[in-house]
Amino acid sequence: MTIKKRNLVLLLIVAFLLGGTIAAGSVILIENGVLGGTVKVSKKNYNYYQKLDERYGKLDQLYDELENSFYKKPDEEQMATGMYKGLVAGLGDPYSAYMTKEEYTSWTDSTLGEFDGVGITFSTNKNGEYVVVNTIPDTPAEKAGLEAGDILLAVNDKTYSTMDTFSAALKGKAGTKVKLTYARDGKEKNVVMKRATIVNKTIESEVLKDQIGYIKISSFEEHTADDFKSALSNLQKKQVKGLVIDLRENGGGIVDAGIQVADELLGEGTVTYLQDQHGKRQYLKSEKSKIDIPYVLLVDENTASTSEIIAAAVKDDGKNPLVGTTTFGKGIVQSTGELSDGSALKLTTMQYFSPKGHVINGKGIKPTYEVKNDKKSKTDKQLNKALELLKAK
Repeated sequence: MTIKKRNLVLLLIVAFLLGGTIAAGSVILIENGVLGGTVKVSKKNYNYYQKLDERYGKLDQLYDELENSFYKKPDEEQMATGMYKGLVAGLGDPYSAYMTKEEYTSWTDSTLGEFDGVGITFSTNKNGEYVVVNTIPDTPAEKAGLEAGDILLAVNDKTYSTMDTFSAALKGKAGTKVKLTYARDGKEKNVVMKRATIVNKTIESEVLKDQIGYIKISSFEEHTADDFKSALSNLQKKQVKGLVIDLRENGGGIVDAGIQVADELLGEGTVTYLQDQHGKRQYLKSEKSKIDIPYVLLVDENTASTSEIIAAAVKDDGKNPLVGTTTFGKGIVQSTGELSDGSALKLTTMQYFSPKGHVINGKGIKPTYEVKNDKKSKTDKQLNKALELLKAK
């Protein structure tokens, strides 16, 4: 007898309930009350099918009911996508997500530093809201007046349950329009923007007064580490006496890029270690060589994820100060794996710690010198404090 695996699961259960026996690797099957012969099934496979029924039996019932009773013919592909997304959403983790092939392609493009969209970097706050970390300079989002701290609510009047689906909705072909609903100071606002091709330049550098070098890192993407090394080399050629590394409003990005940047700043040792649910640790280390000029790290409440790895390592090292406000507190790492059909799973797999074992997630990094900027003032008190500390050395 040849039957579908889906039906075999149910038939095996019927056989079990009605006295079917497992003997010599066979299972007696009864279908619609009629003895249906035997199919060779090992006890191991039988237990596997039994487990499948316990785990997905209700889902199978729901699927049949939707397929047979919904007022119109359901789209099976959309139903399947909904199942996969719902399974991952059940974790209650805003950073884990199932991505369709199209969503994964869009997400991958954004990590390469060029994509079509509006130019917003956002994360989630403690309330699970989507909060703007920064806007990329000279993009539709910046021109429309979006600011760090704004709460993102909807795209084209539709809400989304994961960061990736919200981000995918914001993206689209350059020249097309998108409506964004957001909240600022408790007031809801709407803005319509025209999408553009975004080229995210993650490194900016210059020489400030008193021969102090300045490097701003806006995020960590595939090219960031190489661009940082290039900027650092240029400043060293100009014989800067000190360096300000600005990680404010840096929402993170690719961990490897952050580790490569940290490797330029720290001597030989651990930059961070990661730990999974089983207690297994993975150590990420820096090499012996490092820059030979003093530096100050600027951080704020929107310094998150990969940028916090660097901030935590520099603070534990204790040789160069941090200036600003306590960082965001996202100390978890996502691993992304492509599935056979081109879709992908992005899953939070590990939590990372400072070299000395300090927890980052939910706590953040407290700076050596706490300095707050007044949003109503154009004076950058945090940068001025960094320059003061470097001038004193």
